[in-house]
Amino acid sequence: MTVIGLGLMGRALAGAFLKAGHPTTVWNRTTSKADQLVAEGARLAPTVGDALRAGSLTIVCVTDYQAVYELLGVSDSELDGKMLINLTSGDSAQAREAAQWAEQRGAHYLDGAIMAIPPAIGTAEAVILHSGPRSGFEIHKATLDALGTVTYLGADHGLASLYDVAGLAMMWSVLNAWLHGTALLRTAGVDAATYAPFARQIAAGVAEWLPGYAEQIDSGSFPAEVSALETDVRAMAHLIEESEAVGVNAELPKLIKAMADRSIAAGHGGEQYPVLIEEFSKPRND
Repeated sequence: MTVIGLGLMGRALAGAFLKAGHPTTVWNRTTSKADQLVAEGARLAPTVGDALRAGSLTIVCVTDYQAVYELLGVSDSELDGKMLINLTSGDSAQAREAAQWAEQRGAHYLDGAIMAIPPAIGTAEAVILHSGPRSGFEIHKATLDALGTVTYLGADHGLASLYDVAGLAMMWSVLNAWLHGTALLRTAGVDAATYAPFARQIAAGVAEWLPGYAEQIDSGSFPAEVSALETDVRAMAHLIEESEAVGVNAELPKLIKAMADRSIAAGHGGEQYPVLIEEFSKPRND
């Protein structure tokens, strides 16, 4: 095993491999960041080239994709025949470009995304996404299992990045909705801790709708089995009015209602809420 990049996440990755008993070589520009890992049994490579030569599997976790090119490009001849897994954060276009760059240099390449904080690495709570050729993933899965719950998404190298940002969209949307509700209730003296269990119940209930709503989206048919969008938009207006009346920021519900209004204007008022996928699937012109 080789791990290139020893920020908080890189050190967590290398530490998990060591804990699982995998001989691990590490490299970082600032060598002192490797001290604890070396004390735990890691080998510190003097150069990136030495790090690449040390093992058949190399994990890269650095600042950005440009840093990947700058570091590995110096020793790109060492990439020939190596399995390279890039866990650097970036977008799907960068992932696909990096795959082409690596493969031109003879490397086998997987792109990945880490859906976890450093302390969770090495536990089942750490979800590590991989995309690219399945063969490379399957060969090294037993080793990668040391990092947490490793998941293969498909041959498109950009999938891991897309899942990553899709997950962030979910996370921020849920948190923002909770914060908005908390702000509303605070005006009546209800604290966040009191509201949190109720909010958690609502979030879990909404999550149960997703498989059925997904079927509607994939089929392109949105029968109003629970509620029509034109009914939902009246509730949105009520949320906006209540927010403004008690002095709470109403930007978020206004944005949601604006999208629903456009959908209704396009003739979808009698359909169910997932019909808004059409609004999310097209860019705004303004």
